[in-house]
Amino acid sequence: MADESKGFRIRAATRGDMEQIVKLILRLKKLNEEFDPLLKVSEEASEDAEKTCREALETRKESYVVLVAEDKGRIIGVIMAELRRRPFYEPRVSGVITDFYVMPEHRRKKLGENLVRKASEELKKKGAGVIMAEFPFQNKIASSFYQKLGFRAVVGIFGKEE
Repeated sequence: MADESKGFRIRAATRGDMEQIVKLILRLKKLNEEFDPLLKVSEEASEDAEKTCREALETRKESYVVLVAEDKGRIIGVIMAELRRRPFYEPRVSGVITDFYVMPEHRRKKLGENLVRKASEELKKKGAGVIMAEFPFQNKIASSFYQKLGFRAVVGIFGKEE
């Protein structure tokens, strides 16, 4: 699963990666907050990220795919996706990319594209018939990135603060 051609290696995440993964997920969530105030990061975000990561790597690993990109022993990117049932629709199972972050200095080097491609392959092996990605609606960079990879808008979620 390695891609040494660009100086990085993509591999399945392990429990030993949790601390670094949590830091990247928190960076992602803080970036999301910049796109929309309804995505304000909670004070418990660090604990929530750790719990989600532990669940994905240990207790429900059959339902998740977590990959990291590593450069000289340092994790420079992470992608986390989960299988979700799709009642009413075919295909009946989707693979949903929920968390995806690459360190800024490593962007525009095909790393993100390779992470998405490899995560998609792993999700398909676990039964996903369609791959989807969740990200803030206002994140036009993510929208453009996914469109270049062949993704298109499928559903919209709108919200308002009460």
